Amino acid sequence: MSFDVENVVVGAGVIGLAIARALAVGGRDVLVLERAAHFGSETSSRNSEVIHAGIYYPRNSLKALFCVEGRQLLYDYCRTHHIPHRQCGKLIVATTEAEISTLEGLAEKAAQNNVNDLEFLTRMAAETLEPALRCTAALLSPSTGIIDSHQLMLAYVGEIEDHGGTIACNAAFQRAARTADGFTVTAQGMDLACRNLINSAGLSAQEVAVQIAGLAPEHILPRYLTKGSYFTMSAPSPFSRLIYPVPNTASLGIHVTLDIAGQIRFGPDQEWIDEIDYEVDPARGLAFYEAIRCYFPALPDGSLLPAYSGIRPKVQSPTDSMADFVILDERRHGVPGLVNLFGMESPGLTASLKIGNFVTDTLRQSNRL
Repeated sequence: MSFDVENVVVGAGVIGLAIARALAVGGRDVLVLERAAHFGSETSSRNSEVIHAGIYYPRNSLKALFCVEGRQLLYDYCRTHHIPHRQCGKLIVATTEAEISTLEGLAEKAAQNNVNDLEFLTRMAAETLEPALRCTAALLSPSTGIIDSHQLMLAYVGEIEDHGGTIACNAAFQRAARTADGFTVTAQGMDLACRNLINSAGLSAQEVAVQIAGLAPEHILPRYLTKGSYFTMSAPSPFSRLIYPVPNTASLGIHVTLDIAGQIRFGPDQEWIDEIDYEVDPARGLAFYEAIRCYFPALPDGSLLPAYSGIRPKVQSPTDSMADFVILDERRHGVPGLVNLFGMESPGLTASLKIGNFVTDTLRQSNRL
């Protein structure tokens, strides 16, 4: 059977682009369908832009494995492709004596994930590194960094196109029907034949999956949305590293991040929502002051300014603990050539190159490439 294109990737976020890049660099024909006018305009451009070390995730989870390996791949990629980034490090801080045991537990989890460079700091040592900080103890993660996510995605786009791939924006996926050895995909009213279909639609992954004929409903995971708002500060940053409080079950807390230009950002907070809405409510800043002053007591009154928000596509409910990435191929759902990705939230940016390689390897092992 002849195909218009061998591989179709739905979604031009950082993960969809990384998958398409891996296919294109490997000599495979690929088309990326993106409903928006630009690539990376949703979750991929509305986050903290942090290169994560791999500390928080359960042992042997995809998040842990992909983050640790993906982090090194990403640093190497940034150096060879001149992507703006900085390995600035971060401090995870305990602000009470009771939280010190949580730091100790994080250090143990990090070691299980082969993150072996954490350093336990006393209050004096931490506050010497960051004089504006107030804490009882801290973990220093020197392999944490920051990145210009837009420049990273531009590099992925460049490699896709340099190797003959195509990115079609304003091209919304509508449905897919199975054929003898592939799919007929309808997008923006046009039909095309492909051998493999990769659903990396992020916030819309479930909507896309529902429109794939022959995919049983039990293989489409539910979607839950968590909105996180960010605030900036009307004063220069007093910190040179990222500052994170100890995490809770579904969030890493209202933390301090820096962009490549050195602008400080606080966030995200956590708000479970039913519909996608990126408006930032200035009133949420009231809770930010209380949370931030636990570790930055000198935060001036009236200094926080609403910045932006992002929404995570989660596969766990508000009462569940942290869920793993979910990547389902024909071994799970029985549809040859189809790969569905659900719950692709943080550390998806850090892990993007590894995820791209993983999906490509999965298709190759199934004799689809």
